[in-house]
Amino acid sequence: MTPRRVVLLTAVLSAAAFVLPETAAVASAPHGTPGSVGSGDPYFPRQGNGGYDVSHYRLAVHYVPGTKRLSGVAHVTARATMTLSRFDLDLRGNLHVSSVRVNGHRAAYRQPKKLVQELVITPRHALRAGRRFHVTVHYAGTARPVTDPDGSLDGFIPTDDGAFVASEPQGAPTWYPVNDTPRDKATYAVSITVPKGLTAVSNGALTGRHAHGRLVTWSWALHQRVSSYLVTATLGRFAVSRGRTSSGVPYLTAVDPREAAAKPVLKQLPAIVDYFSKVYGRYPFGQAGAIVDHAHKVGYALETATRPLFDRAPDVATLSHELAHQWYGDDVTVAKWRDIWLNEGFAEFSSWLYTEHTGGQTTAQHLATLLANPASDSDEWLPPPGNPGSGKGIFADSVYDRGAGTLAALRQLVGDRTFFAIMRGWLPAHRYGNATVGQFTAFAQRVAHRNLTHFFYEWLYKNGKPTG
Repeated sequence: MTPRRVVLLTAVLSAAAFVLPETAAVASAPHGTPGSVGSGDPYFPRQGNGGYDVSHYRLAVHYVPGTKRLSGVAHVTARATMTLSRFDLDLRGNLHVSSVRVNGHRAAYRQPKKLVQELVITPRHALRAGRRFHVTVHYAGTARPVTDPDGSLDGFIPTDDGAFVASEPQGAPTWYPVNDTPRDKATYAVSITVPKGLTAVSNGALTGRHAHGRLVTWSWALHQRVSSYLVTATLGRFAVSRGRTSSGVPYLTAVDPREAAAKPVLKQLPAIVDYFSKVYGRYPFGQAGAIVDHAHKVGYALETATRPLFDRAPDVATLSHELAHQWYGDDVTVAKWRDIWLNEGFAEFSSWLYTEHTGGQTTAQHLATLLANPASDSDEWLPPPGNPGSGKGIFADSVYDRGAGTLAALRQLVGDRTFFAIMRGWLPAHRYGNATVGQFTAFAQRVAHRNLTHFFYEWLYKNGKPTG
């Protein structure tokens, strides 16, 4: 773990007041090979980069809602996995870089428009394989989200009083330089400077709140490694509450006063966290909580690490779904986006399970309701959750509903004892790492001591309603 760091005021102010861009004297490193552009995910070919692994991000961000001006300083600690003559970070072109340093030395950099989100960095000297290196990037621009293949917005989404920052699947580069692949997990220290009267919320523990003039800096630290799409910097007018669950997990909630309907729902948050801790194993992070914004145009909630993010007051089913992601999605994360069933199917099933636990419809009843849908109901059955087909399909209804049905049907097939051994055993096998659907199905077969190939084909891969 990287020790917690608090960004000093001077570092934050440097994010808001930039000097003219530096011009690096070195055009290319003398030895080594360029890191790859993209991490090899066919659904999002530009996402991520090759040649290095990030261990820690220290971010100092400043945002002015009235002008949508976003500026920042990013400190990135990484290890080269090959000898690098140059490498890329992901950063959208509307955020203009004014300075890059690698290991304290000025580095050459480019932001080619045709590459959309590539910050191409050439250090003074090649970065040797296996060695740790540090990158500092100063940048600024007008905040702007991206539009996903399914038409939804993600990334840094301005609101009437701040910003709703939800980065799944490709929004992280809208607000900081990043190796934006789910496979490159890192720890984070995030400081967000905003006008007085606003609250800025990120992941993990609140480590400081510092007022300076008309500004306030909120500092947060997350010591467990997570994927970049799970990091937030949501800001606006929020009422903040704190507490501990019965098992001792600290939590913090931030609620827009216009979303008062969230209060009775959030009262169940401690019980939900403790229930899933009992069923699935210990809570994987040091903090829990929720952020409820007034951002209805967004149209979805997101399982940001430690503190799920909602665009309006959630119901209990939505809250339990997003909290379950802390285990399935945030702790164990997809290796590639086609593996999204490991996130969404598991979280949706967990929502069904919590409903059962509180005296509502059982998972078997949910499954029966699902199977009552005819084969012609393509929304429930297509695309198959084990192969959504493209970035447009990863959040399809079938990934959630048929995906949850897969686990409900598996529970019926193998029995509760074996089923929950599978669910609990899967997490420590991949803790704070990444996994594939194929790894899960193989794991389930080992624990169940039976061949489940046909079962998983019918539920996860068949083009149409499962028949057995």
